[in-house]
This record gives sequence, C-alpha cells and structure tokens, in this order.
Amino acid sequence: MIPRYSRPEMTAIWSPETKFRIWFEIEAHATDALADLGVVPESAAKAVWKAKDVEFDVARIDEIEREVKHDVIAFLTHLAEHVGPEARFVHQGMTSSDVLDTCFNVQLVRAADILLDDMDDLCEALKRRAFEHKFTICIGRSHGVHAEPTTFGLKLAQAWAEMDRNRSRLAQARAEVATCAISGAVGTFANIDPAVEAHVAAKLGLETEPVSTQVIPRDRHAMFFAVLGVIASSVERVAVEIRHLQRTEVLEAEEYFSPGQKGSSAMPHKRNPVLTENLTGLARMVRAYALPAMENVALWHERDISHSSVERMIGPDATITLDFALARLTGVIEKLVVHPENMERNLNRFRGLVHSQRVLLALTQKGVSREDSYRLVQRNAMKVWEEEADFLAALKADPEVSAALSPEEIEANFDLAHHTRHVDTIFARVFGPEDEA
Repeated sequence: MIPRYSRPEMTAIWSPETKFRIWFEIEAHATDALADLGVVPESAAKAVWKAKDVEFDVARIDEIEREVKHDVIAFLTHLAEHVGPEARFVHQGMTSSDVLDTCFNVQLVRAADILLDDMDDLCEALKRRAFEHKFTICIGRSHGVHAEPTTFGLKLAQAWAEMDRNRSRLAQARAEVATCAISGAVGTFANIDPAVEAHVAAKLGLETEPVSTQVIPRDRHAMFFAVLGVIASSVERVAVEIRHLQRTEVLEAEEYFSPGQKGSSAMPHKRNPVLTENLTGLARMVRAYALPAMENVALWHERDISHSSVERMIGPDATITLDFALARLTGVIEKLVVHPENMERNLNRFRGLVHSQRVLLALTQKGVSREDSYRLVQRNAMKVWEEEADFLAALKADPEVSAALSPEEIEANFDLAHHTRHVDTIFARVFGPEDEA
C-alpha cells in the first residue's frame, strides 16, 4: 500500500523485519518443544534462542533467496549463520507452510486488534455526535426525495449500530483466523509430534488447527477478508450520506474545512467533500480484496501456492487500507459541521408536504376509504409540486377534505413533535436503556 493511505502501526505488522521475527519465534518455540520431547538436544534450543536479539538482515535473506529460489530456506540459511552447527536441528519435521501460514495468521490477528481499536474509536465518535443531535430535526429521504421528518441523531445512531455489528463480526473473524499449524508435509504429523503444534500455538496466542492439509484451510481467511469488505461498505455508506448532505443545494452537514485549506485549484469558493470521497474509493479497494480471498479456498489436493501471491498483496493492502479509512472516518465524524438551520429550511422547503401520510391516516380514521383518502391527499400534494401552493392551506380549501376533518384536526397533523416521540425508545434499543452520551 502506498504511504499516502498508510499508518505506521499497521504498516509495521507487514514489514519484512516483523515477518522474519515471527518466523524466528515459530522456529524457536518449535525447537523448544522438540527438545522437551527429546527429538533434538536441549543445547540446540538454547543455541537458537541466542539469536533472539539478532537484527535479521533482509538484504542478506533476499540475496540467498535469489540463489535458492525459496524464501523459507533462505531465512533458515541466514538463521544458521547466527546459530551455528546446532541450526541443523531447526525446522525438524516441519514444512514451509507451517511457518508461512502460522505467521500469516499472527499478522492477521495483530492487524485485527488494531482494526478493533479503530472501530472502538469510530463508535465512540458516532455515539457522542448521535446524542448531541438526538433531537435535531431533519428531513428523511427515500430515492433522494423528501420523505418524512427524522433526526440527525437517528442517522448517526443507525451508523453506530451498524459499526457495532461489524465490530462483532470482526472479533469473530479474528477468532476464526487465529489458528496455528505445525503439522508437517500434508498435515499428518508423520514427522513431528502434535505437541509441538500445541506448544507453538500457546506461545503465539493461537489455537491449534484441528485438521490441516499442509496449509491452514483458506475458508478462514476468506471470511476474514469478507468481513473487512463489509466493514468497508459500511464506511462508504456513512461517507456517501455525508457527501449528499454536503451538496450545495442541501448543505445540512459538511466536512470540517480547516484554515488555509484549498478546495479547488481553479475555483477559490469550493469546499469539497474530499475526505468522504476518498473513503468511497478506499472502500472499493478493500471490497476488491475479498473476492481473491474467496478464490483462494479451492487449492489443489493438499496444497498448492496459488494463494501465496494473492495473500502477499491482500494481507497488507486490505488491513492497511481499512485501518486508514476507519481513522479517517472517525476524524470526519468528530469534526463534522452540522447545520440545523439548513435542515429546518430544507424540511419546510415544500410547505408541509412531509405531513401527507398523517393526513392520509387521519382521513381513514374518519371513515374515508384508503383509496379516496390517498386521492384527496395526493391531488393537494401535487398542487404544492406544480403550483407552489401551501399544503396546509390547500387541504383546508378542499371541500372533500374539510367534510371529513375540521381545520383544527388538519393542523394537528402538522406537528413535528409527532415524528420524534419515539426517538428515546430507539436510542434505548441501540445504546441501552440506562446509557447516556
């Protein structure tokens, strides 16, 4: 991933230095277990751990790999340069996938932990702003067209609930991918005791893979990256909402525009939603990584390496990109500029049309058929669209409507408080009955 969309903590997980350090820990813990079983001398395990403070030379490992054409062998050869003759006992009964797959899962678990923290930060920001605007009235829209009143707090509460679900999904995906396989060629433990796997798993904070086919089953990884894709889609949903609300004709909310910021190289007046537009693009990339992860599930027989090149790309790119996106969205929410006065102006733009359903229902309650009620309300609503009439006045002037409803009864259906009377109930469902911002 390019530095522009990367944050240091997540990027460090995928550095060659981190990878080789994890490889070393896998081999060293395995050698410990082998020594406990009497398969290798205890001196060999001690010799391996003497290299624990070694800064592995990435350039040297790359140099060896150019000759041997095998990354794990290159690493083991370099490790032997530090360990000495006892290095012949390293990797006893193991296969390359034991190291590669276990390492990959360690990296994914560490990445998931960062992403879970990111989601906590985002949920905290969404919750705070939701309670801040719990009763900030705005127009709800369906098909991009005015529907009925809602509150801006409800929009943010919905986003919080969605992200909270996503956090649970990510925690589950983390658990599914947190497995270790040290089972040897084709996964039968023919040349290594299962106790070695259990020891390495415990040391690395993983669970043992119940059954592997030399590689850890890739359905685990497919689920992991699919969850990342779902989270990215939720990020985009919030971003798209903000982008729509920032349109000049709407301007109900907008990204914070900092002093000295420039919106356009040509038009000095511009204040563009560049951060949320960026989030839409980043979400597309994270979703794109989910499909190749699913295609990795179907490998040939006990293993092939068609998944390897895919994972070298999507592992770093998907997690780094989503980490950046979640942090960026958190910043957008924290600094989001909300314009309640514009929300009120937009709400009233069509002179009461948003109350049409209440009038419809009131007519049916007075004995008018639903079909006739709809016809009466719609014909007056069309006058607002086409003649810029006032909806309340048009209804009062309609003799068929007036025959069923008094002027006071018509007016009673134009009370905005009717649309917010259950906001507390919804918030209690989302955040808990005793929760407060």
